[in-house]
Amino acid sequence: MLKIGKLEHRLVTSIPRDLEPGVLYVSMEFSTAMHLCCCGCGEQVVTPFSPTDWRMSFNGESVSLWPSIGNWNYACRSHYIIRDGKVIESMPWSEWRIKRGREQDKEAKDRYYRRPGESD
Repeated sequence: MLKIGKLEHRLVTSIPRDLEPGVLYVSMEFSTAMHLCCCGCGEQVVTPFSPTDWRMSFNGESVSLWPSIGNWNYACRSHYIIRDGKVIESMPWSEWRIKRGREQDKEAKDRYYRRPGESD
């Protein structure tokens, strides 16, 4: 169960050394966001913005990130979505699903960054 159900966004030029729980730090200059894991474990979660990573949207009041955040490398293994500043807990993934998701991420990066005329 997640301990943090809402994230207040802060637009920053650099990410502070000490992050506050419940705050999503957004740096447009560095195309990334950071926050403390919403399960409360204290791990720092980095979400870079790019065509093959996360997308951030701002509706004038709140921030959304997509796709979901799966903290598979942390002991908590939390999984959630940030939509309009609200943290929505998602179903846990099996080891197979995590492996497949990582493979799909790598395939997407390979396709996106492939040079014109370069084959598979």
